[in-house]
Amino acid sequence: MAPQPARRSGRSGVLELAVLGLLHESPMHGYELSKRLNTMLGAFRAFSYGSLYPCLKQMLAVGHASADGEPTGSRSRIVYRLTADGKEHLQNLLAEAGPSSWEDENFGVHFAFFSQTDAEVRMRILEGRRNRLEERLDHVKTSVARTRERVDSYTLELQRHGLESVEREVRWLTELIETERRSDHRTTATDKDADSSASGTNFR
Repeated sequence: MAPQPARRSGRSGVLELAVLGLLHESPMHGYELSKRLNTMLGAFRAFSYGSLYPCLKQMLAVGHASADGEPTGSRSRIVYRLTADGKEHLQNLLAEAGPSSWEDENFGVHFAFFSQTDAEVRMRILEGRRNRLEERLDHVKTSVARTRERVDSYTLELQRHGLESVEREVRWLTELIETERRSDHRTTATDKDADSSASGTNFR
């Protein structure tokens, strides 16, 4: 049995989840993977190419990924793909809906793989993220009210910009939550109709 990885958090945990999720979509060689990661993580934080290969090395060591040579002209390049253990590990990570999944460090990457995430988990993450931002909103409003008379106009403008950014994300999350609820309602109604139809057939 492959050794189990130590529990990681912060940047290394975010990168691990992103790599697992991208390799689940398709096997990739290192350069292609780094480009995809830069597109994904660049929207949330700076991504260092130097951190990718240690992450891949760790995944190979614990059996979450395999590496194969792929001929490219006169050279071959290494193609990485998820193993069955890697797919299982990814599903375990995507099923996590605790506080870490809705923090700034992790939320964006979890959201990027919502199509692979269970609906109930998606809802918990969205609601947890909104609750966290509403707490932040209250704190920012209180801070602005307390410091309004003691700071210059530029600092006030910066505080206002931060306030508007948080309010905008709260509205966005509320819209997503309502969309999830409508989708869940439609799915439930469809399932009930199917059950009723099946029951009616049994009594014929």
